[in-house]
Amino acid sequence: MVREHLWWQHGVVYEIYPRSFQDSDGDGVGDIPGILSRLDYLSRLGVDALWLCPVYPSPMADFGYDISDHTGVDPLFGTMGDLETLVSEAHARDLKVLMDLVPNHTSDRHPWFLESRSGRDSGKRDWYVWRDPAPDGGPPNNWLAHFGGRAWEFDGATGQYYLHSFLVQQPDLNWRNAEVRAAMYDVMRSWLDRGVDGFRVDVLWHVVKDDKFRDDPPNPDWVPEDGPYMRLRHVYSADRPEVHEVIREMRDVLDEYDERVMIGEIYLPLERLVAYYGENCCGAHLPFNFQLIELPWNAGAIKRAVDAYESLIPEGGWPNWVLGNHDKYRVLSRIGPAQARVAAMMLLTLRGTPTMYYGDEIGMSNVPIPPDKVCDPYERNIPGLGLGRDPERTPMQWDASPNAGFTTGEPWLPLAADHDSCNVEAQLDGPASMLGLYRRLLELRRSEDALSVGDYVPLEAVGDVFAYMRRRSSRRFIVALNLGHRQQAYPLGGLEGVVVLGTDPGREREVVSGTLHLGASEGVVIAGVP
Repeated sequence: MVREHLWWQHGVVYEIYPRSFQDSDGDGVGDIPGILSRLDYLSRLGVDALWLCPVYPSPMADFGYDISDHTGVDPLFGTMGDLETLVSEAHARDLKVLMDLVPNHTSDRHPWFLESRSGRDSGKRDWYVWRDPAPDGGPPNNWLAHFGGRAWEFDGATGQYYLHSFLVQQPDLNWRNAEVRAAMYDVMRSWLDRGVDGFRVDVLWHVVKDDKFRDDPPNPDWVPEDGPYMRLRHVYSADRPEVHEVIREMRDVLDEYDERVMIGEIYLPLERLVAYYGENCCGAHLPFNFQLIELPWNAGAIKRAVDAYESLIPEGGWPNWVLGNHDKYRVLSRIGPAQARVAAMMLLTLRGTPTMYYGDEIGMSNVPIPPDKVCDPYERNIPGLGLGRDPERTPMQWDASPNAGFTTGEPWLPLAADHDSCNVEAQLDGPASMLGLYRRLLELRRSEDALSVGDYVPLEAVGDVFAYMRRRSSRRFIVALNLGHRQQAYPLGGLEGVVVLGTDPGREREVVSGTLHLGASEGVVIAGVP
């Protein structure tokens, strides 16, 4: 029988920030052997794929996103043998492994950049973006770096500026150079040959820049709270039309292998985001859809966004949803613990591939980081605006022991104050716990194709309730989510069925018809709808 859908369409992706998941050697930093020791937990949780943030050799100026060797493993995290064992053991548990591909930039200590910087006549000079100073001796244009300041750094030895869209220590590669493309495609093949199942591609929309190096225009909607980077509209320094040729070539590399997936990190409005599926859907399989992270948390806004997204996805494209990641506030800290349960139900019942962020399944929250414990360069460069990413990167909370079962040493970031009660061990056997809810949702999703690959049918939003139907063949489900903090009645019309899963497990097996009554911050999945 020919399968209608691929594994990544059925599956659920789980993001692991390796520094913070499990430490095996007591140095306070998570590592690959630590992840290996937790594979059974992930298998029992019910996810299908692990996405590992970078574990490559790196000076760690940006905690692994400044890579000095794309095809190795940093000793901080283990060895190549450890990684190969992880892939093998994950596959033995029917878990896929995705690596983080970072194509936009390297470390300034990467051999490629050291050679490029050695002189204007270097064979790799054009592998990076070098420009002469402006007539006044300053930077070539007004482009800004994400982490503060100008995106250009002057190199006195050669008398030119190099581009860095992030830290000074992260020079941008020149993707208009065919040799750069070939080298990075070989990097991809080296990991695919080792059995990894695909890539999450970092800042994919940044990879190609304007060939005329025109100034970015001012952003008329900018407010200081957004940070200095958002003072400009990045129409020339990112999201250039030529990036789609690069993405198509990346996809060609993946298509040399069986069922590998490319997930693109892209923070753009929907109309631009869907372009990254590519012509004839030969681009990114899953351009990351971050709407649930960024939208106001109310039924009307979310319904409009979901319906618009569904209408804009090109034929052959596949949707995806995300509640959190290593760069954004944790969902519980954004919307509160009760609504975080509703959000979990939404994430795992909307049409498309969900990506979970480690710790969300137990209700981890952002952790306040004292000034003397700040690690993130974003916060160090631009303090006081709350832009730092340390609070959502704190160690996974496994048990109530002093270091939460994460390490026998001192954790690299502080632990949450509630880790003695908010942890895996405390929630493992409780169906009403956050972990119990996630496990029940994942089990139901896996057992019912209608909830993974079935159609999405919009229903009317009433008050604070966002509702929709999922259907496939004869199976029908209604998902009704109260995004408000008061009781709400939702008219079912002629629909009726049985609650098969609720944020309140006490409602399960309840027969409903006519009018559905939802408590504050309550969600239900109803089966048997004709």
